[in-house]
Amino acid sequence: MTDASREMDTAARTRGSEWLGRAGLRPTRQRLVLAALLVGDGHDRHVTAESLFDATRDAGEKVSLATVYNTLRAFCDAGLMQEITVDGSKSYFDTRIDDHPHFYWEDTHALTDAPAEELEIARLPEAPEGAEVSKVDVVIRLRRR
Repeated sequence: MTDASREMDTAARTRGSEWLGRAGLRPTRQRLVLAALLVGDGHDRHVTAESLFDATRDAGEKVSLATVYNTLRAFCDAGLMQEITVDGSKSYFDTRIDDHPHFYWEDTHALTDAPAEELEIARLPEAPEGAEVSKVDVVIRLRRR
C-alpha cells in the first residue's frame, strides 16, 4: 500500500466515521468499512446490497452479505440513505437523501440521479381518507436505442 492510498483510505474512513456520527450510529468495524465505501470519496452512491458486498471483498474486507443487508437497513432507518425499489423486487440504496428523481437503465440495471430541476409534477391524486402523501418516488426507465 502506498502512502497516497493509505492517506486516501484514512480519509475515507474518517468521512465514513463522521457520517455515522451524524446519525448517532455506533461505529462498529463493519459499519465503518461499509460507510467508507459508501461516502469515503465524498460522492453519492446508488448501490445494491450485492454490489456493496462485492466492493467489500474487492477492498479485502470480510463482511457477510447478511451484515451488508442489515447495515444498509440500519443506515436507512437512521436517515443516512434512502431505499429505491425498482420493479417491486430490486432495491437500490442511495446516499443522496433529498427528494430527487432517478433514471433506471434497463440494459445495465444501473440507477442514476436524474435532473430534479427538469421534473415537474403538476398535480397528484388526492390521498384516500385517513392518509397523506409522505413521499413521491420518480424512477424513469431508460432503454438505449
